[in-house]
Amino acid sequence: MRGKQAPKRKIEGDPRYNDVDIAKFINYIMEKGKKTVAQKIVYGAFDIIKEKTKQDPRHVFNKAMKKIQPLMEVRGKRVGGANYQVPYQVKGTRRYNLGSKWLIEAAKERKGKPMYEKLAFEIIAAAEGDGAAVRKRETIHRMAESNKAFAHFAR
Repeated sequence: MRGKQAPKRKIEGDPRYNDVDIAKFINYIMEKGKKTVAQKIVYGAFDIIKEKTKQDPRHVFNKAMKKIQPLMEVRGKRVGGANYQVPYQVKGTRRYNLGSKWLIEAAKERKGKPMYEKLAFEIIAAAEGDGAAVRKRETIHRMAESNKAFAHFAR
């Protein structure tokens, strides 16, 4: 690595809820610098969540993110000519990043509705413990569990 590492930027809260996690999520959804479009998608989804669940959408979103974020992941490691899938514990920022990415991918895979509706239904499903993003997490955890024998390569 050359030079200094770039400093971490402090992200301000989103305009409606003043929540840093929601602001980060809006940034993950944003494409080609169109932040207002991303905000409309997230806030539209939150309006649907509030209407369907009769709860605070931030509470439902946080509950969904807790159920999506992985605790373990596998990374490939080459040892003596063989590739092993070695399980590693996931750090905090990467947990949120992976969970957000999986939630957005799962919403995009749903067909036939606007993005804010697909996102709302995926968040509601994740908060209840099902949905494509939660299944992805369980798959990753199963993979890490089955490769636990190679955990000694993690050093």
